Amino acid sequence: MVSSPNRTDLVFPKGGWENDETVYEAACREAIEEAGVKGILRELPLGVWRFRSKSRQDLCTLEGGCKGFMFALEVTEELENWPERENRDRKWLNIKDAFEFCRYEWMREALEIFLGVIAEDKKAEMKEETVELSSMPVSEVLADCAMLSSNCCAKPVNGQHNGVISFTWQIPLKGLPLT
Repeated sequence: MVSSPNRTDLVFPKGGWENDETVYEAACREAIEEAGVKGILRELPLGVWRFRSKSRQDLCTLEGGCKGFMFALEVTEELENWPERENRDRKWLNIKDAFEFCRYEWMREALEIFLGVIAEDKKAEMKEETVELSSMPVSEVLADCAMLSSNCCAKPVNGQHNGVISFTWQIPLKGLPLT
């Protein structure tokens, strides 16, 4: 999780995307800019949440209404320097502590969904044949990932692809204990 400028609570890296990038590329870019991490983006989002933009919020109008998806990102690299390092702190937490630090209820909902995803992934891994990764070329390890940029690749889930959305969030994974 990362800190927000001028606040003490924590959030997941988030933001919009540029006209020349996909939602997945934007998710990877935001992870680098805000948290200084690179990795493998799980292409199937954890969910969709609607919220109001704090910077454009007006309770009497539809102005500022936003829709966002949250993605899981398996972190493969932590950067020592990143674009927003001066304004944000990166903090690795176990799931229990992350629940306590979440600023918004929708973030806790996403973490609950994330726990289910992890459980399903572990079940699937147990069914698959064990392969010694050290003997496998990198090209084969990444063969089922679609390279989005030099910083990130997306791993499709059951061959499903998703449409464009307004904002992206990632839950960075680092192989930390869940409790």
